[in-house]
Amino acid sequence: MIILGIETSCDDTAVALVQDGVKILSNVVADQSYMHERYGGIIPEISAREHLTTIIPTVNRCLEEASVNNGEIEAIAVTHGPGLAGSLLVGVNAAKALAYSWDTSLIGINHLEGHIYAAWLEDLYHNSQLKFPIVCLIASGGHTELVLMKNHLDYELLARTRDDAAGEAFDKVAKILGLGFPGGPIIEKQAQHTSEVDFQFPRPTVKGSLDFSFSGLKTAVARKAEADGFYPENEMRPPTSLEVWEYSAAFQHAITDCLVQRTVKTARENEASGIILGGGVAANGFLRSEMARSSSVPVVAPKPSLCTDNGAMIASAAFYHTQELGEKQWTLDAIPNLKLN
Repeated sequence: MIILGIETSCDDTAVALVQDGVKILSNVVADQSYMHERYGGIIPEISAREHLTTIIPTVNRCLEEASVNNGEIEAIAVTHGPGLAGSLLVGVNAAKALAYSWDTSLIGINHLEGHIYAAWLEDLYHNSQLKFPIVCLIASGGHTELVLMKNHLDYELLARTRDDAAGEAFDKVAKILGLGFPGGPIIEKQAQHTSEVDFQFPRPTVKGSLDFSFSGLKTAVARKAEADGFYPENEMRPPTSLEVWEYSAAFQHAITDCLVQRTVKTARENEASGIILGGGVAANGFLRSEMARSSSVPVVAPKPSLCTDNGAMIASAAFYHTQELGEKQWTLDAIPNLKLN
């Protein structure tokens, strides 16, 4: 079964064709990060307008790369939440129009569910021999959740962030250090320049809960940078290369410890057979290695390009929803605050 997946929940216009929820036939992403870099974060209005410009060319390129025509597509899947309202609307309306004109089924997918099902692409899950239940860490610029996956499409939210998402914290710390956007890949690269740092940042906890909190960690970085004399931005005193390396390494260690400790503890308490990593932060090599080192159960992480937003993960998740399909319907709403059931 060939499914076209569309993902426009944030700043990437992503379209993919996936067969049977596993085999990627094509996977195209129109990246907008260069448009938002000057602002140090995503501007929703710019993102939505760019989706309007790129959505149909991206669909056409996806079909061309896979040498598939629309008559071979048995369903169209699209992220309908959570995400930025304007961005979601572009993807949802495009998917509705295509499904109607191609006379094929329409499936709405939760963005978080998509990140989970990225682990099924390219037979990664099947080759890992994991069994349910599984603890899933979804960490990105907009989300940080721990989800217990009891079976296909059966989820229980166990923990979430109380304030900033993990990826958001990476972006804000990168801005403090005068680095670019998005912050995650840049901080990871800078941290690789040093192996020893003589200071640490705090590992925030939420008393009596497995929930995450990263605003205090971000504030601790800002306060130290202010004490060291290069924050707020000081043209006469930018951070030295050594300071950037050490701050990046110390921050990366702190946020990784928070993510790893809670995830491993949650997996142990719920007798999970394994851990799945998803979301853009899951592309971080240090996090991946520390999670694998600390966990007593297998850790499955998609390749980095499938951790960030992509249409393939949406098509993969949709494959497991196809048994729910009845008569073709082309009504679907964008829901910016959609919950994972």
